[in-house]
Amino acid sequence: MRYDKHFFSISFIGILIAIGFSLSQNGMHLSEISAHFNPFYNSAEAAQRENKITSETPSENNNDLSLVGEGKASYYSDQFHGRRTANGETFNMNKLTAAHPSLPFGTWVRVTNMNNGKDVVVRINDRGPFVKGRIIDLSIHAAKELGIIQSGTVKVKLEALGSGHSASSAG
Repeated sequence: MRYDKHFFSISFIGILIAIGFSLSQNGMHLSEISAHFNPFYNSAEAAQRENKITSETPSENNNDLSLVGEGKASYYSDQFHGRRTANGETFNMNKLTAAHPSLPFGTWVRVTNMNNGKDVVVRINDRGPFVKGRIIDLSIHAAKELGIIQSGTVKVKLEALGSGHSASSAG
């Protein structure tokens, strides 16, 4: 009876080692697995790791765009400047960033003002807007680029930029 318990313990350890080795051979590491099951894992850190968030802007000469949708855009008021965004960053109204309800954090989106044809490329770093009928909330800097400060909202077209972008300047 006594040897059965030791045999079970040794077998169990052997199985765990085999699983760990198998996962590492497939490119997974124990730290990545534990991050998904750890209830104390910071969701902002998880989003940044999973989406590999960067503060660099994509090059402007890439034609790999996919239409996300059309609808109304609005912009954040300056009262949110310095507060945390949904991905854990500090909101800076002077950066070209935006909030979208479902696009992954770090996604670069070209926003085109349907009234005047102006466009701007922003990086998704927050969730929102939380007003019915709106599809994106822009930073004040992005809103100025599109020319929507006076009206507050405007009809826009959203196009997600492809993943083959080279980095240029900070955004």
